[in-house]
Amino acid sequence: MSRPAASDEALPEPDRVPGAPHPREATRVIGQDAAIADFIAAARAQRLHHAWLISGPRGTGKATLAWNVAKWLLSGADTPDLTTTPEDPIIRRIRALSEPRLLLVRRPVDEKTQRLRAEITVDEIRRLQSFFHLSAAEGGHRVAIIDAADEMNQAAANALLKLLEEPPQDSTLLLIAHQPARLLPTIRSRCRELRLHPLSPEDMGQVLQDLGLDHDAAQLSALSGGSIGEALRLAGQDGLEVYQRIVGLFADYPRMDRRAAAALAELAAGRAGAEGDPFDLVVTLLDRFLTRAARAGLLGAPLPEAAKGETEVLRRISPDPVAARLWAGAQAELSARARAGRSVNLDPSALVLDMLIGLANQPAV
Repeated sequence: MSRPAASDEALPEPDRVPGAPHPREATRVIGQDAAIADFIAAARAQRLHHAWLISGPRGTGKATLAWNVAKWLLSGADTPDLTTTPEDPIIRRIRALSEPRLLLVRRPVDEKTQRLRAEITVDEIRRLQSFFHLSAAEGGHRVAIIDAADEMNQAAANALLKLLEEPPQDSTLLLIAHQPARLLPTIRSRCRELRLHPLSPEDMGQVLQDLGLDHDAAQLSALSGGSIGEALRLAGQDGLEVYQRIVGLFADYPRMDRRAAAALAELAAGRAGAEGDPFDLVVTLLDRFLTRAARAGLLGAPLPEAAKGETEVLRRISPDPVAARLWAGAQAELSARARAGRSVNLDPSALVLDMLIGLANQPAV
């Protein structure tokens, strides 16, 4: 497998969370023991399926699992948890994207614009077909990773289906899918599925500790819903600080500091960059706050706190199921209005300020 072209080096990798190491660098998979055991049992029983669909919510370790499976298979390891020896020459080649028996298929770079394409194209799947055909003469097991398979366009999906109908010998195809329902049913039926689930707070803490973010692990876990990818996005965009500002806006509800609200709205109008879109961050965190407020009215304030003083604020603004229904309705209506306005290029600052004013005008509980 060849290294990326020089022109690609400065571009973000579509299968990498900004601010985090690429999944091929991970040395272990945390929190997905059932999926690991399922795969290893099949391999040891000589029932290794030719195609595996690794599905689950974003950020739950699907790509990390796929890369660790590839390392385990190609290095000939027999460990019960997919771990391999980092110093193994094969593992070093895999991390360097130079192992000839491994191919990564992902969204390509548009040669004219030098930007990543929105879809995996049929040319990428044809490259996959050539890889299996040419590498067969070299011998040894071959592995291909498609990340993410639900980003294929129709022509690419049809080409992949033909490959799955006549799978090459001594090969394993690993399809990563965030939304497997978007895949052709005939593709799904020809794969064995490994379903991953959101990580527990304890597992989240382990992963974040590995990444040097353990000091914020509890808050990031609370806001990310068990998704490491989302936790890293929040960390990279100072999401905890933004969420603290949102909680602060409701400290004196139904009164709201209009100057603080305007400052938050102005933050949402910032320029999108490599770490993400500030508008999407603010609206997402407002959604999370309202969801947690609705939950507080039904089940009590969620723990752990995602911001200092959050528990007290949620208990006061959402003390019962009646309040919970009000906050849930506000979340659905105002969020939909803000995102619809953004889709037609309305001013993001005005959209967020309108959302905050609408929340301030909610009936007091």
